[in-house]
Amino acid sequence: MTDRYAVIGNPIEQSKSPLIHTAFAQVTRQEMEYTKLLAPLDGFASVVDAFRASGGRGMNVTAPFKLDAFAYATDLAPSAQMAGAVNAMKFEGDKVYAENFDGVGLVRDVVHNLGCPLQGRRVLILGAGGATRGALLPILAQGPAEVVIVNRTVSKAQALAELAHQHQTGSVPVRGMGYDALGDQAFDVVLNATSASLTAELPPLSPSAFAPACLAYELAYGKGLTPFLQLARQAGVTRLADGVGMLAEQAAEAFAWWRGVRPDTAAVIAQLTVPLV
Repeated sequence: MTDRYAVIGNPIEQSKSPLIHTAFAQVTRQEMEYTKLLAPLDGFASVVDAFRASGGRGMNVTAPFKLDAFAYATDLAPSAQMAGAVNAMKFEGDKVYAENFDGVGLVRDVVHNLGCPLQGRRVLILGAGGATRGALLPILAQGPAEVVIVNRTVSKAQALAELAHQHQTGSVPVRGMGYDALGDQAFDVVLNATSASLTAELPPLSPSAFAPACLAYELAYGKGLTPFLQLARQAGVTRLADGVGMLAEQAAEAFAWWRGVRPDTAAVIAQLTVPLV
């Protein structure tokens, strides 16, 4: 019998997950189908219950249900605990295993696909929400020289920096601050984890934050040259990337977790890439 998987969200039509996982299944010769599930805003648990009852094996979780999935799970991986959110679930009997692969996907895209080692680099992360929270431990595991989290609400950035200090296994300095406290500091990697690009807004970042040979990375994908990436280009940055690789890599992590085989992501990334123009 064909194993069933799905992505759940609201809205859900925009999701690329079925395209990605169907392609992964084809190249790895896995007998599975993957669909989209639209759940009412107050109906996450009932939709998941019905999917499990019908034989569903696992799910990806997208907005706005990552916190619902966190509460629904019976077994939370450390990645999900740190992120406070879940983006993948696996069902085995009464057990609901939960992971958050966003941070691992981001790091794999930056280090493996884009050839930008994080070890010894100064990393700046814009935003102190769930995306940053999920990315912190995988970034810290790479051994950067320093990680700075900047946010409009300074207390959120500081709290996240303290949380990172408590959970990391190494001793990478992590600082949280407001945009105005950055001064003339420059960074080797600048990650925009805010939601500003979804509304074509620009975080209040000085162009001086981009060091020579910096990588400017937009976690949103498919938006082309966002205001953040435009700022980086105007500052002389030549290495620009959006989150399409992160999307594919986190999907590959979930696929490997479910199926025991990790698909190559190059073809999917090429198919989904929107030129940064």
